Amino acid sequence: KEIAMKHGLYASFMPKPLADENGSGMHVNMSLFRGERNAFFDPKDRYHLSKTARHFLAGILDHAPALTLVLNQWINSYKRLVPGYEAPVYVTWATRNRSDLVRIPMYKPGQESAARIELRSPDPACNPYLAFSVILAAGLEGVRTHASLPAPTTENVLTLSEQEKARRGIRMLPGSLDEAVELAKDSRLLRRSLGDHVFESFIANKRIECDRFRKTVTDYELKTYLPLL
Repeated sequence: KEIAMKHGLYASFMPKPLADENGSGMHVNMSLFRGERNAFFDPKDRYHLSKTARHFLAGILDHAPALTLVLNQWINSYKRLVPGYEAPVYVTWATRNRSDLVRIPMYKPGQESAARIELRSPDPACNPYLAFSVILAAGLEGVRTHASLPAPTTENVLTLSEQEKARRGIRMLPGSLDEAVELAKDSRLLRRSLGDHVFESFIANKRIECDRFRKTVTDYELKTYLPLL
């Protein structure tokens, strides 16, 4: 922000500042190491993912809807998480698709230390300390419980029918801050990873934000309804 101001510009971490453009994401690339060895890498696996990596990824997918409140903590965050703008909407993973929640970057021979998973839902307006805490907690929970990883998606989920998505058990991320609060408030993982004080304060503050927004008359309402009603 300071550098931008020196050049007469304004830099913003707002997730969706422009309605008709892609939003700003904060993709999180991660892997675990045992000493000098990348615990996510397995040369024999089809996707070069170890069992640890698969369990870690499964843990993130299992808890993704509840994590969303922390990873996307503002009203504006949910203007980015909509179909058609490259941000993830469904709880899926893939190797090459760039519309899924988690992407597995292509492995390059000789670069085992770079094997990783990429979580694409967080936005740059989140609190990174809280976000990284809950992401790590979800992944490690998957490792601890040996969570089962579903099959990757090989097509654009947006093109699948509702029946097909239901058959595959494909879930959606919450579509609003209100919905995210409702999904997060009963999450034992979030409470455990954030601690009672931070967890309860966070939920309370987000409810206040939702109430304030609910009482606000927006430009959209004025432009749409004032001439009509």
